[in-house]
Amino acid sequence: MKKLFKNNLDNLWKKIDEEYNLFLPKMDKGTLKFKNFHEDGEIDLKTLKTAVPLKNFVFPQSETYLKFKTENKKIKFKVESVSEDKYVIFGARPCDIKSLEILDNIFLREPVDTYYKAHRDRGIVISLACNNIESSCFCEVFGVEPAGVLKSTDVALVDCGDFYYWNEVSENGKNLTELLKDILVDVKLEDEILYNEIKERITKLFAENTLNTLQIDKIGDLKEVFENEKVWKELARRCLACGSCTYVCPTCHCYDVKDYAGNNSGERFRCWDSCMYSDFTLMAHGNPRTTQMQRVRQRFMHKLVYYPTNHDGVYSCVGCGRCIEKCPVHLDIVKVIKKLVVNK
Repeated sequence: MKKLFKNNLDNLWKKIDEEYNLFLPKMDKGTLKFKNFHEDGEIDLKTLKTAVPLKNFVFPQSETYLKFKTENKKIKFKVESVSEDKYVIFGARPCDIKSLEILDNIFLREPVDTYYKAHRDRGIVISLACNNIESSCFCEVFGVEPAGVLKSTDVALVDCGDFYYWNEVSENGKNLTELLKDILVDVKLEDEILYNEIKERITKLFAENTLNTLQIDKIGDLKEVFENEKVWKELARRCLACGSCTYVCPTCHCYDVKDYAGNNSGERFRCWDSCMYSDFTLMAHGNPRTTQMQRVRQRFMHKLVYYPTNHDGVYSCVGCGRCIEKCPVHLDIVKVIKKLVVNK
């Protein structure tokens, strides 16, 4: 464990930037985004959530796999590879870190998604504990510790006033710590005491959050929830099928593979898709979910019932609250949980 004095932040970022592509949370025209160290925007380590989740680094919104062209009546193919440039993300929040565990479980099990793995392997993530809370946060419902050390991070930071407590978690984190040894400082006993006090303060703050009282464990079983059409119809009545919830969700991982062709060349690419769209999983004989009620049910059943049933009780939600903030008709997972519990 080390500590990083805040007046040394700029030196640390410059040192990292010498070896890696560094990305930081920056406020750009009122929107918080992870942007390159050299891009415009004001670095903001106080606001909790970026508009776009961390998944964009490891599972890009659009990614080309293959390019092809026709020459002399023959088709030539070129497989596109992932950039080998190393990157560091500084200031990711625990909910986004937790989302990486869920994405890893999807893309790194057999058969391994080689593109996702390549993006994960070239990145180092420095997390930052949440010293405050927003009205849309409910991460602890899904087992996220806002001041805890999650296994999908490489270095975990906690804001301790004049300094950040620096906890290297992975081998990559230890290597980065070694690179920064001239900037980081050894912790003392009083630093440890302050660190533990702040962790307790954060834990107490989040324990008082009303959304963390959601009774997720009282949702009914698969058959009971699935067949509760009265609730699903009531919820789906407002849905606009805009897909905003899936695009800002850090754990949604559905995608489509498309071909784009010009006169004599083209490419095959993967792009994010949404279960809220009427053409999602469209097949030659039609669509298995023909109504918006069925599509709304599929989205929330997957997160709250299907996924935990198949993955040792782990839910496909991290309580980040982005869907609460972005849904134009206020149809979010908190309202769904409350409906399913109340109407059991």
